[in-house]
Amino acid sequence: MKKTIIFFAGLLLSIVIFAQAPERFSYQAIVRDNTGQPLTNAAVTVQFNILQGSATGTTVYSENHSETTNDFGLVNMQIGAGIVNSGTFSTIDWGGDAYYLNIQIDQGSGFVDMGTQQFISVPYAMYAKSAGSSGVAGNTGDVQLND
Repeated sequence: MKKTIIFFAGLLLSIVIFAQAPERFSYQAIVRDNTGQPLTNAAVTVQFNILQGSATGTTVYSENHSETTNDFGLVNMQIGAGIVNSGTFSTIDWGGDAYYLNIQIDQGSGFVDMGTQQFISVPYAMYAKSAGSSGVAGNTGDVQLND
């Protein structure tokens, strides 16, 4: 009986560990040339810079992604999963300040600044906000097991 309880406790703990929010988020873009046409099947390097406080604030994290656009000029990336230039993604205090995303693209002749945009809430974050505390709901107390 004790082995069964220990097994299920370990199983529950492993499920809780895997249920954590991922340390990255998706980003999708269509890369265009200087005439506005999609840059198809081309190698590009995308640099993501996360700035703290303002659009010209301190860079707290920077990473690069080497990608190839598809037939439509589309690239899909996960910010937080690239080659790190500086900072640590997991230590960003998202609730402590305003953060901004600066994007730069290199099509082979150097990085071009594509602009900076403030991070705002996404549905996943708004759900997490309404989920409440992670404490135990209902009655609490000791549990007695009899063999």
